[in-house]
Amino acid sequence: MKQLHVPIFLALVVPAVVLALNGRAIAQAGKSATSYPNKPLRLIVPFPPGGGNDILARTVGQRLSEVVGQQVIIDNRGGAGGLLGAELAAHSVPDGYTLFLASVGNLAFNPALHAKLPYDPVKDFAPVTLLASSPFILVVHPSVAAKSVKDLISLAKSKPGALNYASAGQGSSLHLTGEMFKLATGTDLVHVAYKGTAPALIDLLSGHVQLMFGSMAPNLPHVKTGKLRALGVSGAKRSAAAPDVPTIAEAGVSGFEVLNWYGIALQRQAPAPVIRKLNSDLVKALKLPDMLDALSTQGLDGAGGTPEQFSALIKSEIVKYAKVVKAAGIRAE
Repeated sequence: MKQLHVPIFLALVVPAVVLALNGRAIAQAGKSATSYPNKPLRLIVPFPPGGGNDILARTVGQRLSEVVGQQVIIDNRGGAGGLLGAELAAHSVPDGYTLFLASVGNLAFNPALHAKLPYDPVKDFAPVTLLASSPFILVVHPSVAAKSVKDLISLAKSKPGALNYASAGQGSSLHLTGEMFKLATGTDLVHVAYKGTAPALIDLLSGHVQLMFGSMAPNLPHVKTGKLRALGVSGAKRSAAAPDVPTIAEAGVSGFEVLNWYGIALQRQAPAPVIRKLNSDLVKALKLPDMLDALSTQGLDGAGGTPEQFSALIKSEIVKYAKVVKAAGIRAE
């Protein structure tokens, strides 16, 4: 009998070994779900240290560690706008010890922005719980003759293409929120993409652009000093951080709701008992006395909830952003 060529042999054997190891990991995790976790947890953050994602991950990791009695190791895997970290998490061993900081970007609108992703946001991940969310705040430079959302819409319609809005980059959450506003109001606003939130905010403060949908934390201090004017927030309800600022929906754009959200997910094949245990532990961590205060300083509202609720949110957001990206003709750079 002829000998099997080595590369062919490896091509046949290696996948089988991987499947066997994964199967063993799943079985082991299922048996030990009651003692889970019994070793340190790894939390993959698909962005570099120092940013909002990293700060949130370290905040949650510290409190989760207090609840479970195990260290939570933050593993920053930045690159390709979060795609590299998401791919790594999606293909990790499904034993419940590799957690992923999921967000509206990597699970909801990346599928619409990229023709081909190295992971499937639904098939490759098991949602555990929604951690926190935050609305965006619509701010304008004081030179803009608009004191309300209605004023801004009227001004934009009277001068099509005259108002520029800044974003943190092509295909960013700030960009997509701006496009959703344009579609909902029938206005012609010109998108100006920057390489990050900081340079976009600098140009808004100097009046080089007229408006922006921004995160709460970096914009509110400028609203309080009068350097920017807040017209509305993008959530379904007013933000506790800016209770005097109406929602864009109540200001006249019916049904408008956009949230920046974060959650925790595991690899899809993680055992159900482990998912339920981790969900319970995370919900406890979110209720710790100093947790809500820590999230508030980041402009976030604590969430929680079941894996099923988080899964339903992800699926509905995928549909929503696919419509926006198609209607606006957006593609990631």
